[in-house]
Amino acid sequence: MSETIDTIDADKDDVTREPAASADAAGEEKAGGDDILVQEGDIAGDYLERLLDLLDYDGDIDLDVEAGRAIVSIDGGEDLEKLVGPRGTVLEALQELTRLAVQQETGSRSRLMLDIAGWRADRREELKELGRSTAESVLKSGERVRLQPMSPFERKVVHDAVATVSGVTSESEGEDPKRRVVIFAEA
Repeated sequence: MSETIDTIDADKDDVTREPAASADAAGEEKAGGDDILVQEGDIAGDYLERLLDLLDYDGDIDLDVEAGRAIVSIDGGEDLEKLVGPRGTVLEALQELTRLAVQQETGSRSRLMLDIAGWRADRREELKELGRSTAESVLKSGERVRLQPMSPFERKVVHDAVATVSGVTSESEGEDPKRRVVIFAEA
């Protein structure tokens, strides 16, 4: 069984299917789950393509499956930064709307991840560095550090980065939208 990765060109209403890595015998079970994720990506791609058309924005929509979730990214348009908003707030809202569109069609909750203009990928790298450098600072000083409030996506990236530094740990505290990561030395 082989997977495909869809690339949608919003300007041309074209969908290009590219072969992905072929599944091995152990991956056959996973392929059924990936089919559902590919379907989620297709629904999300159609929804986002209609949105771009309504806004008269240019952009290419790429669909992928990674780590058990559908990943949809929009790149290539000059107005796309407006769809990210300050600190990704518009992006987060669009992701939730896209998840709702997928849920409405499939009947089940989606964990789909949306990235626009590479913002989430860039932010992930910034947060990895922040988590690692703060963890190293805490290791040296022994002082507990509370970071600024973050979205669940941002907190997870920071927790993962902190986990790579021996001798420190992290936890989240507070309530959304003011929930933050606290980094401290292990006892």
